[in-house]
Amino acid sequence: MALFKRNPFGHILFLKKWLIRILGSLTHRRFKGFNRLEIEGSEIIKGLPENNVLFVSNHQTYFADVVAMFHVFNASLSGRVDSIKNIGYLWNPKLNIYFVAAKETMQSGLLPKILAYAGSVSIERTWRAEGKEVNRQVKMSDVSNITKALNDGWVITFPQGTTKPWKPIRRGTAHIIKRNRPIVVPIVIDGFRRSFDKKGIRIKKRGILQSMEIKEPLDIDYENDTIEQIVEKLEYAIEQHPSFLKVIPKEEIQKEEDLNKEREWRY
Repeated sequence: MALFKRNPFGHILFLKKWLIRILGSLTHRRFKGFNRLEIEGSEIIKGLPENNVLFVSNHQTYFADVVAMFHVFNASLSGRVDSIKNIGYLWNPKLNIYFVAAKETMQSGLLPKILAYAGSVSIERTWRAEGKEVNRQVKMSDVSNITKALNDGWVITFPQGTTKPWKPIRRGTAHIIKRNRPIVVPIVIDGFRRSFDKKGIRIKKRGILQSMEIKEPLDIDYENDTIEQIVEKLEYAIEQHPSFLKVIPKEEIQKEEDLNKEREWRY
């Protein structure tokens, strides 16, 4: 029956649609109300193909970043340019949008589990687990699940694998790009870590201007670009290359580091 149609991960699309509608309605004022989200470049979204699109972004909170992207993507597909005004766009959301997230994060409570059903591709981190540094092999099932999600639709990933700024890009993202040859769309966000707690659930401060810039797809030579070259392109595209540190005042960098230490102490 059409009512119980499922996606490749076995999730019932009818249920997923209602989860997105409800969660979207509950979170809309976080980006247009308590705080204001300034969007740039969302017209790019409407011209993208139905599948095999990989969005790469810097990361500031566990959940608020990706929720904002769900809003912006669906608003753009409904004809709104650089705006999430009027949440009518949630009535018929795009159901094949996925986001890559750590499995332990998505299993850490009821809300993360609900968000996981709405679109998570959960993977096991190879470098960190339960707050400790680890070194383990990439699970091929995780790679296969990302490929499955790309074959079905769009995938959002945060290639630094952490909400801390200026951390190196994980090479695994470059391998996924070489393997699947997706259209790679960079996104640069700001203001989210000032607006929300680390998880992106609790509103920490109101009246914050958040920003989201959606850039033109990257020019990648899938045959000849090396993993290192792709990693460098990603670093520049999401403005996390070490060279960007040279144009940021030292006091701003120190302030950011102090904020990160405070978050780690609290959480």
